[in-house]
Amino acid sequence: MAHRLPISLACWDYDRTRALREGTVRPTGVDLTYLPLPPEETFFRMLRWQEFDVAEMSLSSYVLSLFADEPPFVAIPVFPSRVFRHGSIYLAPSSTVRDPAELAGRTVGIPEYQMTAAVWIRGILAEHHGLPVDGVRYRTGGLHHAGRQEKLRLDLPDRFDVRPIGADETLDGLLRTGAIDALYTARAPRSFEPAGGPDRVRRLFADPAAAERAYLRATGIFPIMHTVVLRRDVYQRHRWLARALLDAFTEAKDRVYAELREVTALKVSLPWVVPAAEEAAALLGDDFWPYGVEPNRTVLETFLRYSHEQGLARRRLDPAELFAPETLADTLV
Repeated sequence: MAHRLPISLACWDYDRTRALREGTVRPTGVDLTYLPLPPEETFFRMLRWQEFDVAEMSLSSYVLSLFADEPPFVAIPVFPSRVFRHGSIYLAPSSTVRDPAELAGRTVGIPEYQMTAAVWIRGILAEHHGLPVDGVRYRTGGLHHAGRQEKLRLDLPDRFDVRPIGADETLDGLLRTGAIDALYTARAPRSFEPAGGPDRVRRLFADPAAAERAYLRATGIFPIMHTVVLRRDVYQRHRWLARALLDAFTEAKDRVYAELREVTALKVSLPWVVPAAEEAAALLGDDFWPYGVEPNRTVLETFLRYSHEQGLARRRLDPAELFAPETLADTLV
């Protein structure tokens, strides 16, 4: 049997990567070990110790890593996580805020200033809802467990008021008591109850799905949260690997589309998954979860602009600077 390169991949258990985990799609020339780890754990272990050959990675953290003296990673234009974030903004029980601009001058909790979800939320609220990024105070820390710190060292301009919460405090606890006015978070706080009354933690956007559809129609943007990175030393030894992985991730993802539209026997445990898939295709096109640079250029350019405007990226990068050159062309003719 021909020799295959042993490669470890840390990535969450997505339907769009299931074929890679099960081995029904195999990257050419690769003996893949798929480690289905939660994103937060993967990010921490990859950023701190570079434990894996290939890993899912926060888009924001990856962008910041490119400014290191010796950038540790090279990405491929695969985006295993995309999420609209209008539904990720929560208000304290005592809050009287009804419009995003009313958060000006108030205190907002965020697990990390540099986290991708927070970059998107701040950018969307500034560009589309009149809330300047530097118009609120940011307090960082663990959502449900005290002691969380930024994964990467930040050097922010003084106009951004960003400070950690107390060593024994959590953002969820501060939100419940009204010590912070709002919370931007990728995961819902435990204090949030969708059917809660007026004295409970609530979302800023009462109908986030409607707000997100309106945002999509206005901008064409389906926000990217995560990409996939190779350790730079692995990439430099095996340049062919970047394209082999892109092709395999793409094949695994494309297999899912038919399953989402299968009416005879639902494979996904949601009763209206087929209409949801049809609506996604109507709004975003048949390939509504695209990989590659060109189908995602507007999304990537917007995120890179936000990262620079928010004091994170030292300069405004071009999307092509993020990815291995071997993955930028669709085909060779």
